[in-house]
Amino acid sequence: MKAYLVGGAVRDALLGLAPGDRDFVVVGSTPEAMTAAGFTPVGRDFPVFLHPRTREEYALARCERKSGRGYRGFTVLATPDVTLEQDLARRDFTINAMAQDADGALVDPLGGRADLEARVLRHVSPAFSEDPVRILRAARFMARWAHLGFRVAPETLALMRAMVQEGEVDHLVPERVFQELSRALAEPSPSSFLRTLRACGALARVLPGVDALYGVPQHAGHHPEVDCGVHTEMACDAAARLAPGDPLIGFCALTHDLGKARTPSRLLPAHHAHENSGLAPLQALCERLKVPSEHAALASIVCREHLNVHRFAELKPTTIHDLITRCDGFRKPERIARLALACEADKRGRRGREHEPYPARAALLAAHAAALAVKPRDLDLRGLRGEAIAAAVRRARIAAIAGSGGMIPP
Repeated sequence: MKAYLVGGAVRDALLGLAPGDRDFVVVGSTPEAMTAAGFTPVGRDFPVFLHPRTREEYALARCERKSGRGYRGFTVLATPDVTLEQDLARRDFTINAMAQDADGALVDPLGGRADLEARVLRHVSPAFSEDPVRILRAARFMARWAHLGFRVAPETLALMRAMVQEGEVDHLVPERVFQELSRALAEPSPSSFLRTLRACGALARVLPGVDALYGVPQHAGHHPEVDCGVHTEMACDAAARLAPGDPLIGFCALTHDLGKARTPSRLLPAHHAHENSGLAPLQALCERLKVPSEHAALASIVCREHLNVHRFAELKPTTIHDLITRCDGFRKPERIARLALACEADKRGRRGREHEPYPARAALLAAHAAALAVKPRDLDLRGLRGEAIAAAVRRARIAAIAGSGGMIPP
């Protein structure tokens, strides 16, 4: 029995990146032998075990054969005679198909190190086309490493296009699509995720509402980048800069302008009421991908309210109070901070305006903090009942907003 460090840990060490989880492949063993050695079985679809001391994952070397459509359409063979090279050959990209033995020697039968140095994302074999999740992974890796100069190999992109054309992408499990999307939105360059999916035709299949934004014009005075799809890319990248590693803010940036794809062509480049027309496609996206409820709720808030936050200087204290109430910002105060952050990402996601000040965010937070500081127990509510109490609290909160110092001068 021999164990090898594999996958991302080997790749990231060669890139000089901080190590993440370490995974191992075991050659020449059986599930019974692993259990007898004190390993704990945890794999559902193939033999994976936790080390008795480190709790790191050790998987038996395995081969896979396509037996159906989609992500789970595989038959797995994990026997003691499966070699390390066979295990590496079933992996997605050459840069993920390297291993390291106990002495630190690199096992690289597929040229992963050379591709790593050339900053190329290249598929290992034609078997890549058997798993549609690999298209999402390619796009997510580009979101992670585009800033390092990575590109998808032309032959890999061609294979991805063929997979889309053959309908393999249509068999993706919704939860897995959202999982990969969320991970991509937490990376430094989410725009590269969108561009990669669009380059192979997959964006129209997995995020049709987002794909529909490309080619839709908007006023150059407000959006020097003009194209709604390009603006969405830039807003996602701005969200990644403002809230690193936060996929929730990224999701709001991704979906805030879905209504612009519904603007009648005769009205372009204006997009009146797009904040309202975007709610229906956003709901459809969330239902189709089974998006978590708080993601869906906050994305709807950002879609509906982002123009109100942008024109915060024009809002009266009463209007600000009612905006906070619509967002359930008194019961769930974290929503207001996230709304402000997502709106700033929208404003900074415009060509040449990435570093412009956005005072609306600080003003909204100040107004919200002032309103939150008003507690019913501190008010004179003697003699009041029911709706009269609610009205008194509302008046006090509006007065606090007016005096908060968070109002932006016109």
